[in-house]
Amino acid sequence: MKIVINRDQLMQSIQNVMRAISPKTTIPILSGMKLEANEEEVKLTGSDSDITIESIIPKEEDGIVHIHEVIPGKVVVQAKFLPDIIKKLPEDLVEIEADGELNITIRSGKAEFTLNGQDPEEYPQLPVLQTENSFQIQTDLLKTLIRQTNFAVSTSETRPILTGVHFKLENDQLELVATDSHRLASRKIAMNEETDSLSFKNIVIPGKSLGELNKILDDSQDSIQISVSDNQILFRTKHLFFLSRLLDGNYPETSRLIPEQSKTEVKVESKVLMQTIDRASLLAKDNRNNIVKLETKENNTIEISSNSPEIGTAEEALNTNEISGEELKISFNAKYMIDALRAIDAEEIKIQFTGAMRPFIIEPLDEGEQILQLITPVRTY
Repeated sequence: MKIVINRDQLMQSIQNVMRAISPKTTIPILSGMKLEANEEEVKLTGSDSDITIESIIPKEEDGIVHIHEVIPGKVVVQAKFLPDIIKKLPEDLVEIEADGELNITIRSGKAEFTLNGQDPEEYPQLPVLQTENSFQIQTDLLKTLIRQTNFAVSTSETRPILTGVHFKLENDQLELVATDSHRLASRKIAMNEETDSLSFKNIVIPGKSLGELNKILDDSQDSIQISVSDNQILFRTKHLFFLSRLLDGNYPETSRLIPEQSKTEVKVESKVLMQTIDRASLLAKDNRNNIVKLETKENNTIEISSNSPEIGTAEEALNTNEISGEELKISFNAKYMIDALRAIDAEEIKIQFTGAMRPFIIEPLDEGEQILQLITPVRTY
């Protein structure tokens, strides 16, 4: 095998594929990256058996030549040193050559590296997804959906199913839900008619997989194809295959956690509230839960405060746009609230409370976007 390829293009693909390669793998060959070259393209593959990423570099695209010379073949190269070598090469063109003994030579300008390769035949065959369950969505929209929900997955392995995001598609509506049992993030979007015949209810994608996918995808309006099988999900763009295993088990029924009616409602500007909570939490960061209190006052104001016995107190009054319903004092985790406000990303929000010890929900005031954040308060007395 031999390829002469543009360094920047190669580097981009290597960085994407490295996200699937774990240095701690129990299968030695998976610490390597598979390179395959044919007349049309070069394909790089990395896997840790949970996630598999394939990045495809076409020979030529939009009049730009990426691959200048190719002798077809394949080899597995040690991934640990590859990114640093390619990044620090002196010229824009890189030559990679593998001989019959699986020795790999990398040349650029006057620099030359020789690495020991591994047999590509030993690299696990990727599963081929045979599925009718496929639909398409804009890449930038998918990235937004992940950003608005994935932060709320659980980081604890005590309930593994909660470390993933629940994907549900039915009645032409796609819904993503994540919860760690202290907070919940949900986002729904209407799908097009193409998904009429599609329905899946118990797809739970590991939060780690979605985090890596989100870093690789660019903010384009191109479509990404999503295909679902019994235990895997494939995200496919023009030059990228991203395959992830699904989590086993049934995701809890989260709809019953969302209160039907509220006793107190506050309408407020999101950015101002976020900055106020951020300031109040400066003194609360030392305590375990980063707790901030909210209290409704007269004349449509609320007071945000925190109290740390060893350090001191912080208090700030904040004018809201409207307060209706009963008076309220409630305490919550400041980080959870700031994460929720960031995810909603709306100028004005409404917060609906059902009492001091019941979960409260935050939604944008503009009902165009179906996004909801739920937070469980903290008992402070």
